[in-house]
Amino acid sequence: MRAALRGRAPSLSVERELWSAGDTVVVGVDEVGRGAWAGPLVVGAAVAPRDRRPYGIRDSKLLTEAERERSFDRIASWCEAWSIGVVTHEECDALGMSAALRLAARRALDDLGPTPDRVLLDGSWDFVGGGRTRTIVKGDATCVSIAAASILAKVSRDRMMRAEAEHFPGFEFHANKGYPCPRHRMALAAHGPTTIHRRSWSFMDSSPWSGVHRLPAFDEPPTLF
Repeated sequence: MRAALRGRAPSLSVERELWSAGDTVVVGVDEVGRGAWAGPLVVGAAVAPRDRRPYGIRDSKLLTEAERERSFDRIASWCEAWSIGVVTHEECDALGMSAALRLAARRALDDLGPTPDRVLLDGSWDFVGGGRTRTIVKGDATCVSIAAASILAKVSRDRMMRAEAEHFPGFEFHANKGYPCPRHRMALAAHGPTTIHRRSWSFMDSSPWSGVHRLPAFDEPPTLF
């Protein structure tokens, strides 16, 4: 089964189509951490080069953590440009998911360097906006620049959560990375939320430790462009 999944390599077909149509800077974008209970939300952005073929880039979910780590430097050096946008757990609480995703995407694209002509976004929800986005369902499995962004974002966030794990040993953040799992749920029930939990998220609705009221959203432009 794993060998079959490895055979489904993403391609540059969408990027080539857009390059041929005159879009010079085509950026793949993907998010990591939307479903987590703790830690940051991270959006990755990656620009694939035209003159170098990718090697070994897959949807990050099809790779083990060790495989993603080994491929990180190679993918980062292969990209013409790449960046991540990070939104903290406090900002997630203050903004809510939709605005937090928009902010993370804006930070990623602002830090990228070149201005995007077109953004390729994994999924069906356009949280980038501006009329320059093409959403691609399962884009991280079919589009090279999105797959690269997915791996870069995932590895970056995993490293952040492993660094946090030593401060909260009972929560095993080195293993679950802040996502829901039985051990995470048991730790919450026993100890209450840590300082990096998103206390306004729905998983805290019935918790006696919530105590967070969402703040007014930050003033933001409606789109990135």
